[in-house]
Amino acid sequence: MEQILKLGLILEQYGLSGSDFKILEFGSGLINHTWKICGTKNYILQHINQYVFKKPEDIAFNLELIGDYFQINTPKYLFVRPLPTLSGDSLVRGNDGEYYRLLPFVENSVTINEIDNPLFAYEAARQFGQFTFLLNNFDSTKLHYTLPQFHDLSLRFNQFQEARKTAEKDRMDEAEKEIKYISDNVDILDTYQKIITQHELPLRVIHHDTKISNVLFNQSMKGLCVIDLDTVMPGYFISDIGDMMRTYLSSANEEEKDFSKIQINEDCFYAIYEGYLSAMSSVMTPKEKQYFTYSGKYMIYMQALRFLTDFLNGDSYYHTTYPKQNLIRAQNQIVLLQQYINAEQRFCEFIQKSDINSSIYHN
Repeated sequence: MEQILKLGLILEQYGLSGSDFKILEFGSGLINHTWKICGTKNYILQHINQYVFKKPEDIAFNLELIGDYFQINTPKYLFVRPLPTLSGDSLVRGNDGEYYRLLPFVENSVTINEIDNPLFAYEAARQFGQFTFLLNNFDSTKLHYTLPQFHDLSLRFNQFQEARKTAEKDRMDEAEKEIKYISDNVDILDTYQKIITQHELPLRVIHHDTKISNVLFNQSMKGLCVIDLDTVMPGYFISDIGDMMRTYLSSANEEEKDFSKIQINEDCFYAIYEGYLSAMSSVMTPKEKQYFTYSGKYMIYMQALRFLTDFLNGDSYYHTTYPKQNLIRAQNQIVLLQQYINAEQRFCEFIQKSDINSSIYHN
């Protein structure tokens, strides 16, 4: 009851009476807390996690800037932007000192948490590609970094090296094979550093969190738009493609302990490629196409690195529910990376032969 009253005070700042709505827990997000506000008109209310997002104002700034750009240039694009309060603000600071925002609820839309059909991968990739494509002429340097160095592989590797220096001996011993594997595949880091230092890829407006649940579908399971835009900031396309590769290609997620279930669905790779290029082909550079397959290795390697680093640091970042969970997560991602590398040549051959106009996913 206390929480309902607190949320009611937030709604009042939007000219809404909490007594006119039913407030329900909503979604499966792990970062922000979300409620569906049900009434004659429905809304989404979110609490922004300030432990993760240190400056919620930066998120609001970015979304206002992008929303205004869409409104002027492509007003028909479905961009789910925060609603203004009665005073015109896009964020509300509650009596608890926490930040909240209200968004429109997209009626007749659905989300999914798993991909059991490559068509869903195609639709999702097309939506993330369209988002970046429509912002191709937007100056990405105007945006704030809501999570600075979020996908900086050099930083993550340096953190790994530091963890090796301070880790307890028993954890070092338990992770010996995984440490060796990460070190043996440092060429993935070398490629990233080459990309960055030689400015091989253009800076774009990138979503940075392309899990399938961040796409809205209509009732016919066609993509409508992308959501959860807190991580939208300047970046490189390998972040979005890599995150799709990491989370779409295997039905077994990073928590799976039975590694035999980690199997790559190569059709999902082809669907991601064709879906993304169906939106982005006219603006992608030759270098971007060259690094399309690399993006999967980049992101899977980085996530394995982050789990392993956290294990060595005594599980200080990722929440764990049983002993060695972060080590098992790292092992899981290493198995996925091994399988991805085994399929890499086939992926490259597909891209070389691909003709997007004859895609089996086009309608």
